[in-house]
Amino acid sequence: MQDVTDKKCTILHALDIIGRKWKLTILLYLHEKENTRYNELKRRITGITNMMITKFLRELKDDGLVKRTQYDTVPLKVKYSLTDKGLALLLTLNDLYKWGQAHMEKR
Repeated sequence: MQDVTDKKCTILHALDIIGRKWKLTILLYLHEKENTRYNELKRRITGITNMMITKFLRELKDDGLVKRTQYDTVPLKVKYSLTDKGLALLLTLNDLYKWGQAHMEKR
């Protein structure tokens, strides 16, 4: 395992990308449906502000985890979906979920 004090620790790099409060929630909701509109996400995520959802969607897109598709319609239509990289991340996090589930009961 890599030393976490190393400046290039891959675990810390991954947590920098997904470790913000709403990012995992956004990714999980995008996983539930192939294409999701902004307002659908906003309605599903209780307590998130418009500024935060926009910020985190942009960051997830910039990190290659989320794809943004814009349709030239009036009114403008935008859908978000997971990229292959985003889907691979969620599959990996499934193991972390199982670990947490197994150890949460023992607390």
